[in-house]
Amino acid sequence: MKKLTSLLFFSVLSCLSLFSQEKSSNRTPVEKFADVLINYSLQMKPNEHILVLTTHEANELNLEIYKNAIMAGAYPYLIYEDDEFQEIYFHNASNDQLKQANDLKIYALKHSDAFLLILASSNVKSLNNINSEKIFMNATANKEFNDIWFGQVKYSKDFRWCAALFPTSAQAQEAEIGELEYRKFVFNAGKLNETDPINCWKNSSSDQNRWVNWLTGKNQIKLKGANIDLTLSVEDRKFIVCDGKLNFPDGEIFCCPIEDSANGWVKFTYPVIFDGKEILDLKLWFENGKVVKHQASRGNEFMTSILETDEGAKVLGELGIGTNYEINLFTKHMLLDEKIGGTIHLAIGHGFSEFGGVNNSIIHLDMLCDMKESEIIVDDELFYKNGKFIK
Repeated sequence: MKKLTSLLFFSVLSCLSLFSQEKSSNRTPVEKFADVLINYSLQMKPNEHILVLTTHEANELNLEIYKNAIMAGAYPYLIYEDDEFQEIYFHNASNDQLKQANDLKIYALKHSDAFLLILASSNVKSLNNINSEKIFMNATANKEFNDIWFGQVKYSKDFRWCAALFPTSAQAQEAEIGELEYRKFVFNAGKLNETDPINCWKNSSSDQNRWVNWLTGKNQIKLKGANIDLTLSVEDRKFIVCDGKLNFPDGEIFCCPIEDSANGWVKFTYPVIFDGKEILDLKLWFENGKVVKHQASRGNEFMTSILETDEGAKVLGELGIGTNYEINLFTKHMLLDEKIGGTIHLAIGHGFSEFGGVNNSIIHLDMLCDMKESEIIVDDELFYKNGKFIK
């Protein structure tokens, strides 16, 4: 009788396991997307508050995020900021309105345990004809929001945030591919076509941690190749693992270099995009951490205005190395593009204080450089060659 009972018990367990696997495999990529964001990226717990800044373009995902947050016992609050709202605002707002911070949004962030930004554009060119001074004026007014978001001001010891890209028709057109192809591309980049995306991201985390652990305690980094000859210091600065917690899709390791250490030059092999405007063939020269010269075949004056936004805008604030080899297409969306395996990205402007950066600016402009014919040498040891990690 005990043997029969045991057989029945294991049979029930087996059926439950098969049911669970079938249920998991039948989930859509969007359902998995929300599950990963709420239960892996942000790890929401009962009685916590989460602010979700999103658009109506992502409503398919918004509903699943709301459901998953509720099921986790959390309190979700959604704010919609569509491109059309932004366009109306910047075309019609007075200077007084542009200089007024969004106090309600700041209040919501201050009282949240987690922040989720959903990037889902209906028109990536909606601000193209807006005077950049208006955008910078408003960005300056809302600096407090970014300070909370990026950890300059802390209201919660365990505050988490994530910025996630949801595929839209407008973004597919910007990437110059079909909408269905773009959706598949983004979902593949996020491992959302796998049966268990969370486990896949944990495996990616292990790979990244190996590289970061080797880099810990190192000092000088030299980047040399056809498009770069740059030396900088990361002494006492830690490289950060990006395994689906801060961005989604993810896949990079990054650090904030010592602010006065960068010397040399870099030519960015992909268009630099800021507020929907493109800067082509941009080349920057650094001395003691600051940009001292720049040139571009297109958008050079716009680049000048970016660099002159504030004192910190000229300083190198970030070095990142892309680790997601599923992202093999330049899409003109930096959240994806900076993760391309075989590239690095440099950012001028704001340095992340929670990761050791001390540079302060309302600008954080990521710029992408191909490294397939280049090397990264760390304390005179070869770490990375032709787009691949050696160590």
